[in-house]
Amino acid sequence: MNNLATNPNSVKISDNNNSLIKLLIFKVGKITLALPILQVQKVVKHNEVHGSGLSYVNLTHLGEQEVAVINLHQKLFKTSQTEASQATGYFIISKNVTGEPLGIMVAEAPSISDVPLGQIRLIPDSYRQADTLEIASHVAVIPQENETSLTIFILDLHRLI
Repeated sequence: MNNLATNPNSVKISDNNNSLIKLLIFKVGKITLALPILQVQKVVKHNEVHGSGLSYVNLTHLGEQEVAVINLHQKLFKTSQTEASQATGYFIISKNVTGEPLGIMVAEAPSISDVPLGQIRLIPDSYRQADTLEIASHVAVIPQENETSLTIFILDLHRLI
């Protein structure tokens, strides 16, 4: 398998279970999602978005560049985030992995965490084909201090649009 930790275009995980991968982790509704930090260009405060409102893909102006912005809340749950969370949220801007940078709209600031590669597993194709989380390629289950676990779905940028 290719190593996601060193190849920003890859969505495959290495066989080396002792290595760590830095993930940018964020919530969309009740789902915890992540991107490998190597696929992230920057995180910026929410700007005005433009679009018909009928799609989960909109447009924003960042400096001298137009960036397509994905509203994952609308894509996953068929409902948009509240106006208040959109006005105070953030855009996670991906590197040019899919041919152009993409923005992902999030309500709260994302966090960065090192995750052992041994805790990351490939999501079966049968699940990806049957669920709205087809946009995720891998899942990580991270033990928490209170004897629960946190499930993180790692996005596949190529499947967002």
